[in-house]
Amino acid sequence: MTTAPETPAAAPGPGALPMAVPAPGLPERVRIHEVGPRDGLQNEQAVVPVEVKAEFVRRLADAGLTTVEATSFVHPRWVPQLADAEQLFPLVSDLDGVRLPVLVPNMRGLDRALALGAREVAVFGSATESFARANLNRGVDESLEMFAPVVAAAKDAGATVRGYLSMCFGDPWEGAVPLAKVTAVCRRLLDLGCDELSLGDTIGVATPGHVGALLTALAEDGVGADRLAVHFHDTYGQALANTLAALQHGVTTVDASAGGLGGCPYAKSATGNLATEDLVWMLHGLGIRTGVDLGRLTATSEWMAGHLGRPSPSRTVRALSHKEQ
Repeated sequence: MTTAPETPAAAPGPGALPMAVPAPGLPERVRIHEVGPRDGLQNEQAVVPVEVKAEFVRRLADAGLTTVEATSFVHPRWVPQLADAEQLFPLVSDLDGVRLPVLVPNMRGLDRALALGAREVAVFGSATESFARANLNRGVDESLEMFAPVVAAAKDAGATVRGYLSMCFGDPWEGAVPLAKVTAVCRRLLDLGCDELSLGDTIGVATPGHVGALLTALAEDGVGADRLAVHFHDTYGQALANTLAALQHGVTTVDASAGGLGGCPYAKSATGNLATEDLVWMLHGLGIRTGVDLGRLTATSEWMAGHLGRPSPSRTVRALSHKEQ
């Protein structure tokens, strides 16, 4: 077991936090589903030592994040960066009050995760045929057939299951994705037994109106916002605007990656995830509670950027770091 991390730097001084001005029609609290240790690091070419990954998870928890997606139990050939899942999970599983979901692509991955005590798992599907074949080497129907026993076995073991659905707004091969196609796959994932769906804008082409239209279509199909999370990429600078649109439609769970790490290895046009710090800045400015200490989170992302040898792409990290100089 690794020792507890050193306490990151304290929050920046006066003027470094936004003035809270609540807006009508927004939730009082948002749960941030932190994906940095998994989705954020999976594309890194240089292997990050398992001790650093464990420290990353612990620092994120220390910053107040209550959901930290720790790793993925995929075959090492698919994602070499996450080949150490069996070594990593026991190093962080003692964190109190922190949910540690893991990605499982198939029954073998689920068995590995459950054997280590994981109680929250996720499967990763696609709304489009092209991406399903690029990512899973099988079509949408085939992938759902593969997920069915995984979800059933996870539920039988007492685990909760998240369903990631990629390409909900656009596909690099197929272009715009019809709303009906997305809602149909969402419905099927829920029917399999998924507890929550994360709607992915994998290549970052969504706009606020499109987000609202999809959430409205899902609501009309009986899929309420309480079952949904959103996962935006910032390719065209729309991630925060799209998040605000989702909040206006009742969504209270938002995926983000500390420091803006990550993208998608199977979608070359995808840039980084929405930075957790940028999200927290906006939410706190709207008077929405997150439980996250922005100073500690910023220090954590700077620390990880140092290990990766490059500055964080998060605008908030850069702004707050400049204020401290």
